[in-house]
Amino acid sequence: MTKLVSASRVQSDSGAGQRALKRLLDLLLGSVALGVLWPLFLLISLVIRLDSPGRALFRQIRVGKGGALFTCYKFRTMCRDADQTVHQLAFRGYATGRPMSDDPEIPYKLANDERITRVGALLRYTSADELPQLLNVLRGEMSLVRPRPAIPYELENYTDWHHNRHLVKPGITGLWQVYGRGKMSFAEMTALDVRYAHTWTVWLDIKLIILTVPALLMRRGAR
Repeated sequence: MTKLVSASRVQSDSGAGQRALKRLLDLLLGSVALGVLWPLFLLISLVIRLDSPGRALFRQIRVGKGGALFTCYKFRTMCRDADQTVHQLAFRGYATGRPMSDDPEIPYKLANDERITRVGALLRYTSADELPQLLNVLRGEMSLVRPRPAIPYELENYTDWHHNRHLVKPGITGLWQVYGRGKMSFAEMTALDVRYAHTWTVWLDIKLIILTVPALLMRRGAR
């Protein structure tokens, strides 16, 4: 089992009022988003099923606050039974500073991945594959704004300070998504996540939610 953050290392991530306001924001915006987007969910699910065999909804174990494991939801973007060791090996190099592709626009993101379906490529390009994580937000396992949830095997490449990103719940968007994504090295990404974990405020979250829209439209560091 990979090393997880011990309970004694997980501190209060902000004042009680800030946490309560953040949870209220998650519930309100998450509920509204699901209420508005459910027809799109049905359409995406149908297109995925027509494009390739397998379930439309992909479930994967991820690392949450304090190292607790939870089931994260995404729209499936890969062929059924895709080899997960491809990403595991690529992440190992990424954690040591080695680029994951020769694309200058996304040096730290896997490019030309043959496991990705035609519809999956479009979903990733638009980040629509992440929409089911609104369910994780309503369940309290994730937040709208926080560091991205790590896959358990990624923790094999962590040093102690990297675990500080687990002082808070994981999220759908955040500093990394707004300011770089595939253009950022592992060290740069983790530094942003740890800084956020120690300094977040509700007002910063609102700012990042707003900035996520132009970041998605401009496709910064995405493919």
